[in-house]
Amino acid sequence: MSKKNPTFICHHDHQHCIDDALTSAKRICKDRQQRLTPIRELVLRMIWSSHKPLGAYDLLPSLANAGFNSAPPTVYRALEFLQELGLVHRLASLNAFVGCAHPEKAHSGHFFICKQCQQAHEITSSDVNLALETHAQQLGFSIEQETVEILGTCPECQLANQKSEEHNANLS
Repeated sequence: MSKKNPTFICHHDHQHCIDDALTSAKRICKDRQQRLTPIRELVLRMIWSSHKPLGAYDLLPSLANAGFNSAPPTVYRALEFLQELGLVHRLASLNAFVGCAHPEKAHSGHFFICKQCQQAHEITSSDVNLALETHAQQLGFSIEQETVEILGTCPECQLANQKSEEHNANLS
């Protein structure tokens, strides 16, 4: 899924996504005088290899295969670095990470997550931000961090479900 494509696409060649993410990461690291180490780069590549949120333990086998220390603290440090720079988001409901589609600017994360195929699609919405800020002000609440996670079914899985139901109905 190209970062500029607003549709919810489940299956495609992710190389463009990986290339965009690495280009952004290198620029952001240079601008902030941070270092994108080989392990951080590999973790970012793995996160962007699909649009399925990945947990830290999902990444460990690939780190080991690449010859890196595959202890949990190693991957957590890389994920923490990437999250601090805004290159990945943590999805609390899944205890997993997904690549940030808009790392160049600070923003709140809003995600549609398909409960069937596990794909996550990030959107930006000033309307959602405004609604949350307005309600927070009314409550006297100070928002420190915001990630909105919406679980449902993506169009591709809806179509597959419909075809499966039609197939089953035809068998009856």
